[in-house]
Amino acid sequence: MLNIKVPSVGESISEVVIARWNKKTGDYVAMDELLCELESDKATFELNAEKAGVLTTKGNEGDTIKVGDTICLIDETAAKPEGSKAEVESIKPKTETAKPVAINEQQEANKPYPSVAAAKILAEKGIDVKNVKGSGKEGRITKGDALNAELKVTTNETKTRNERVEKMTSLRKVVSKRLVAVKNETAMLTTFNEVDMKPIMDLRNQFKAQFKEKHGVNLGFMSFFTKAVTVALKQFPSVNAYLNGEEIIFHDFCDISIAVSAPKGLVVPVIRNAESMSLAEIESEVVRLAGKARDNKLSIEEMTGGTFTITNGGVFGSMMSTPIINAPQSAILGMHNIIERPVVKDGLIVARPMMYLALSYDHRIIDGRESVGFLVKVKQCLENPTLLLTEGNDPNKMILGL
Repeated sequence: MLNIKVPSVGESISEVVIARWNKKTGDYVAMDELLCELESDKATFELNAEKAGVLTTKGNEGDTIKVGDTICLIDETAAKPEGSKAEVESIKPKTETAKPVAINEQQEANKPYPSVAAAKILAEKGIDVKNVKGSGKEGRITKGDALNAELKVTTNETKTRNERVEKMTSLRKVVSKRLVAVKNETAMLTTFNEVDMKPIMDLRNQFKAQFKEKHGVNLGFMSFFTKAVTVALKQFPSVNAYLNGEEIIFHDFCDISIAVSAPKGLVVPVIRNAESMSLAEIESEVVRLAGKARDNKLSIEEMTGGTFTITNGGVFGSMMSTPIINAPQSAILGMHNIIERPVVKDGLIVARPMMYLALSYDHRIIDGRESVGFLVKVKQCLENPTLLLTEGNDPNKMILGL
C-alpha cells in the first residue's frame, strides 16, 4: 500500500485545503493520473498518482490537511477492475447496431459536461452547468466558457429572495487577515496627485505599431508607470524600504509587484529588478505573469519578495481610491481611469486626458516630504517621458555636462 503525502510547496506553507477530488475511494487510477487539486493560501496545485492501483482517500473536499500528512492510499497490488468503460469500448463489435435510447438516457447523453477546471470555476461562481452552453467538442464546457459565464438571477412574480452560501477560499482568508493587519499595524496615509497622460498617449500612438512588430507585445501604460516608479524609488529610497522590528531595511533594487485580477481573487506577482529592464522587457513580463495568474499557475516564488506595488483600479472604472499597503512593503501606487477634463495650460483652458494617482504609505518610515516628492517625480516622468530615458535627470544638464 503506497502512502501519498501532501508535498511541500513553499517554506511558509504548512497546510493546504482539498479543493476538489477528481477520483474517489475504490477508483482504479493510472500512474500520473490527476487525483485532486490542493489549495494553499497563495496558489492552487495538482496532485498526481505516483503509482497505478486502487485509490483510498483520506479527506473530503474542503478539509484542511498539513503538509507531509497522508492524503490518500494507493493499493499497487490490486488488479485493474474488469468491465471498465475502456475495456467495454475495446471489445465492442464495430458493426454493432445502435440500440434505441430511452428519452431520459438521451437527455443524460446530451447533458453538457464541463472540464475539471471549468467545473471548479462554475462551482466557485455558484453557476449550474445546465445554464452554461459549451463551445468544446460535442458541447463540452471549457475553462473559457466557465470564465465567461455569468450568474443568472431568476426573477418572477413571486419576487424570490434566495441566498447562496459560499465557503471562503484559503487565499481569500489569508488576504482578509493581512488587509486587516495592515490597517491596524501601520500608520497608513494616502497622498494624491494627477497626471496629464497626453505625452504618454502620444508616444504610444507614435511607436505602438513598430513596438509590436519588433517585440511581439503591445506598448501599454504599465511599462511607463513601472519605469517612472523605479526612477522615483532611486531618488526616495525610504519608499522602497520596510520595517523589520526596530530596523529599516533598504533595497538597492526595485522588485515591483503588479496587482492582477485572477479567477480566485487579487494576486500580486513580482517583476524582478525592474530598474534594469527596458519597456519591452517589462511589457513581456507583465503579459507572462498576468497569463499565469488567469490560469492559476503562479508559483510561490513569483508572488513573494516585492519591494513596491502598483495597482490599477482604472481598468475597472475607478476614478480615485486609497489602496492598502501590500505588507511588508511600505508603499503602494494606485492608478485610475483616464478621463478628459478641462485643465489650464499656458493660461488657456484645454481638454486633456487626466488620471488621478494615489500613493498610500507607512508614515512610520516615510515622511510627508518623501511621499509627496515621490509622487511628484512619478508625475514628472510621465508628463515628460524624456526623463524615463535619462533615469530622471534633467536632459539639458546632461547634454551640457552640468
